[in-house]
Amino acid sequence: MANKVILHLRAETKPREARAALTPKTVKELLDTGDFEIYVEEAPQSTFNTDEYRAVGAKIVPFESWKTAPKDRIVIGLKELRDDETFPLVHDHIQFAHCYKNQAGWEDVLARFPRGGSTLYDLEFLENDQGRRVAAFGYYAGFAGAAIGVLDWSFKQLHSDNENLPGVTPYPNEDLLIADVKKELSKAHAKTGRYPTVLIIGALGRCGSGAIDLCKKVGIPDSNLIKWDINETKKGGPFQEIADADIFINCIYLSKPIPPFINLDLLNKEDRKLRTIVDVSADTTNPHNPVPVYTIATQFDDPTVVVNTTKGPKLSVCSIDHLPSLLPRESSEFFARDLLPSLKQLPNKDTAPVWKRAEDLFKHHVNRLNKSKL
Repeated sequence: MANKVILHLRAETKPREARAALTPKTVKELLDTGDFEIYVEEAPQSTFNTDEYRAVGAKIVPFESWKTAPKDRIVIGLKELRDDETFPLVHDHIQFAHCYKNQAGWEDVLARFPRGGSTLYDLEFLENDQGRRVAAFGYYAGFAGAAIGVLDWSFKQLHSDNENLPGVTPYPNEDLLIADVKKELSKAHAKTGRYPTVLIIGALGRCGSGAIDLCKKVGIPDSNLIKWDINETKKGGPFQEIADADIFINCIYLSKPIPPFINLDLLNKEDRKLRTIVDVSADTTNPHNPVPVYTIATQFDDPTVVVNTTKGPKLSVCSIDHLPSLLPRESSEFFARDLLPSLKQLPNKDTAPVWKRAEDLFKHHVNRLNKSKL
């Protein structure tokens, strides 16, 4: 047992986060190799039942027991840790930490690892030899983001500007989500006689393909879909075409500063058509956010925030940063399947390129920390 990799799946604590970094299927495959021992926390929010993990051989442990677990365990999760806790982290962690791109508070988040003598393996930056992410939630982020975008546009056709789109809850499966969106879109179409025009930037990527698929599955004609990628945006924004669409869905992965896609000058016009922005990337606190017309991340309980425009119709932004949790089971299975080959390399993580690159990147960013944070 001493030579086995010991994984500890922590429960997610972010509100409405029902996904899991390890699914029962993943746990079974890892245990079947004989190289792993896996502990799974009781997780009230998870789409997966504790008994599903127990049935495949995982050891079930109490909620948030990772904090006092033996130091030889690698703690694996998805979303960031609680922001009201600052104690040093003594376990290595595999997660999305959102602290490598100068996000607000990044130094405080990152400093917890070196202060505890541990390493962060950030899921966002696990890359193969070609520099492509080994696993991502992009497809279902785009799919779910487009669903909320269409719901919001439809809601605006059917209600007064004094009302905002109500909260949404995770769906058991994709078919039920599609049925709900299609129902609301049909009511809006019956009233207006038209379908929305949807402009998608990043249409060639995983996220963009998910957004396109949702739009098609709920009945938006392909002729109403404007699919942009790097060729259409290389001249640099802002773009009038966004203001002329009904729904704008931003699906790009921001890796360097770029001119904004849209700004308030373009939005503050009486003839603006744009009613809904879905910022799937949700780089809300990034100083180079290409959709700099809002300042808060929204949540499923209150999925949109109104843009403070002075002219034109009411405009809202959806900036939920864990959109795939709208379809938690399917998106978790999708992600875990892609992550599995890399997880199987953990017994040799000191030499496995995917893990060695992640560790080197962690050390690079630790070196950027203000010494006062350590």
